[in-house]
Amino acid sequence: MARRIIEGSRAVAEAVALCKPQVVAAYPITPQTHIVHELAQLVADGNLKLEFVNVESEHSAASVVLGASATGVRVFTSSSSQGLVLMAEVLFNIAGMRLPVVLACVNRAVSAPLSIWTDHQDSMVVRDAGILQFYSENAQEAADLTYLAYRVAEDHRVLLPAMVCLDGYVISHAWEVVDMPEADQVDAYLPPFQPRYRLDPTHPVSMGMYAEPDKYLEARYMVQRAMERSIGIIQDASNDFERVFGRPCPGLMEEYRMEDADTVMVAMGSMASTAKMVVDQHRESGEKLGLLKLITYRPFPEKLLYQALEPASRVVVLDKAVSLGAQGPLGTEVRSMFLGQPRPRSVSTFILGLGGRDVTESVIDDALRKARRGQQTGEFLDLRSDLDLEEV
Repeated sequence: MARRIIEGSRAVAEAVALCKPQVVAAYPITPQTHIVHELAQLVADGNLKLEFVNVESEHSAASVVLGASATGVRVFTSSSSQGLVLMAEVLFNIAGMRLPVVLACVNRAVSAPLSIWTDHQDSMVVRDAGILQFYSENAQEAADLTYLAYRVAEDHRVLLPAMVCLDGYVISHAWEVVDMPEADQVDAYLPPFQPRYRLDPTHPVSMGMYAEPDKYLEARYMVQRAMERSIGIIQDASNDFERVFGRPCPGLMEEYRMEDADTVMVAMGSMASTAKMVVDQHRESGEKLGLLKLITYRPFPEKLLYQALEPASRVVVLDKAVSLGAQGPLGTEVRSMFLGQPRPRSVSTFILGLGGRDVTESVIDDALRKARRGQQTGEFLDLRSDLDLEEV
């Protein structure tokens, strides 16, 4: 292990390099460009041997890694915002064809209005595509989740694409101390990719073919079952990570000061760091507050999440995305867990941080105050008071 001060994007790029992909497809879009730029530099300097493909769009980038993965090689790509949305058609195909493509999503708001700043609305667009989704709190997790993503995605019990999400700028462009492992450690953790099926002219197969109604349902069911199986595989991969690298690895979720918490916040991504500070401050004043940081959003670990939250009397969900016309995606799913359960639970959901709006301690405190006053459902926080919002 080597502890270094490194940019988040560089940490992800070096983590990808240690996983030894054979094909990388790249198309620039802010704020993910630094990742593929760093990989291109490693290739140009002779420190990484792979096929680096510059393409004309994000749709093409996804198509290139689809084709390469189908031939049985390890691949990588990354995108953000509108670029990820442009990939969506191909990402559904990748999942349906059971190809373990790994990609990084450097989270950024989706237009319009145009925004280059971070929230989780882009990755939420493809939450139903059949892609494993991991959300990192910092650069260390973004790098570690890259190793885990390859390990889980390529497991023959899973064989699904995996997306490592990191908040734009807050993680991707920030410099942090990161433990980067040695190559032999990654080799011990991540075996070479052994495809179950691959395109080979000497042994022809067909992939992603036309499915009539008597077959399509079964195909989606198999993807669903693979998602469900992956929960246990993620747990096993996390345990192996600690054994190989000598430090804990993020897996499904992290519990922070929840041992006796009466109120528990639920959050994903970088705002979990701010939420932890709020927990510490409230603990000092005697309030039994805790945080559950959800790392794996897809598959949604409903049973384990329910077990962790069940002792609390109040749950406060902080959503960095909105399903327009409904509520926050994470809040909706957390609330649904408690339907029909014997003990009623107050679940408040708040939407904050859209378009890069700062998620400060005071904003989170505002959510907690409103949750105490009564159940709030999908309320937007930190709206500008000087705008006549009814006329916008």
